[in-house]
Amino acid sequence: MLPVHALPDRSKSGTFGLLAGIRVLDLTSSVAGPYATMMLADLGAEVIKVERPGSGDDSRQWGPPFLDGQSLWFLSVNRNKSSLTLRYDTPKGRDILYGLVAKSDAVVLNLVTKVQKKLSVDYESLKRVKPDIVFAAITGFGLEGARADLPCYDLIAEGYSGVMDLTGEPDNPPQKVGTPAADMLAGMDAAFATVAALLDRQRTGRGHLLDISLVGSMTRFMTPRLVPYLGSGELMRRSGGRDSVIAIYQTFETADKPITLGLGNDAIWNRFWQAVGQPDVAKDERFSTNAKRRDARIPIVEDIQKIMRTRGRDAWLRLFQENRIPAGPINRADDVTSDGEFLARGLFYAVEAGLAAPVPQVGTGFHVDGEAGGCRLPPPRLGQHTEDILRGVLAMENEEIARLCEEGVI
Repeated sequence: MLPVHALPDRSKSGTFGLLAGIRVLDLTSSVAGPYATMMLADLGAEVIKVERPGSGDDSRQWGPPFLDGQSLWFLSVNRNKSSLTLRYDTPKGRDILYGLVAKSDAVVLNLVTKVQKKLSVDYESLKRVKPDIVFAAITGFGLEGARADLPCYDLIAEGYSGVMDLTGEPDNPPQKVGTPAADMLAGMDAAFATVAALLDRQRTGRGHLLDISLVGSMTRFMTPRLVPYLGSGELMRRSGGRDSVIAIYQTFETADKPITLGLGNDAIWNRFWQAVGQPDVAKDERFSTNAKRRDARIPIVEDIQKIMRTRGRDAWLRLFQENRIPAGPINRADDVTSDGEFLARGLFYAVEAGLAAPVPQVGTGFHVDGEAGGCRLPPPRLGQHTEDILRGVLAMENEEIARLCEEGVI
């Protein structure tokens, strides 16, 4: 049995509805753009995903793993959308696209400036079609500058941002973050900026050009590392996560499985030593402030490590929970997705999509008015809603749709 079979079924459970009445045209592919538009769809927007006939979103081919021939990467970031296939590099296809732009509130794309202009889908072109359009462009390096037209992926953005240089053990090579962090962050930034621009448009009647870059979002994520460097000149190096500004903020081995432990202030420091039965350490003036503890970090860590090895992980976590000491397990994917609290908050669920198994989904992670968001549409098959969109949004007749299909436009 697949892990997805253990998840609650939330097919047709509905989205938050906060953006009900907003239509978003999604011209993106891969991860960052689709994640942005999925966030907007989860908030209630109608999202029309425009894809190339025959191949569609790049991520449809990313695998294995596949679920009944469908890429699980694609399925992870495309719920609550309709799929329209359209070659808008043709005159007829461009006319159809412009017709959809005229009836939309926002457009999200991930094409570099040169390609946008070549296809006539840049901001100036679409603004002529709909003057108050909210135009969100997600690119690698931004719409302007010497790198504007360079190709970029999450890996490249992570390297530029500095996060890889600080990830990993000191004697090992730099490491990429274990999820497409730049893609996800840029997608979140694009969704957030789009909502803000729509709110401003409601007040002023003006559209906006939103310029989001993978490199910019990933670098912004590095704020707590870059500001201390800029203000002190101290260059941080890889340390396996053991160089926090907080003196004791790292992983420790126990008698069986590792744990995370963060002694973030003086009160927690004191509670920790009380809990482990060594209250005198808490009273030691040599360790009375975080700055002093940082100076003595190496011997303190050695002492804590000796203590941690005397019991198993679960015993320590129970003790720390009782004493309000921040600590936790280091979960694998199977641990995360079977966590009862995560499931109770609606973080993981399944939806039926007519495949051999239900489609697993990860929710938004936040609640609105006490409720978790859900799913009104499973991730779409390529072009699944083409005819419905052309009829419903553009009022096309069946004969015209048939001709477009014969000509390869849709």
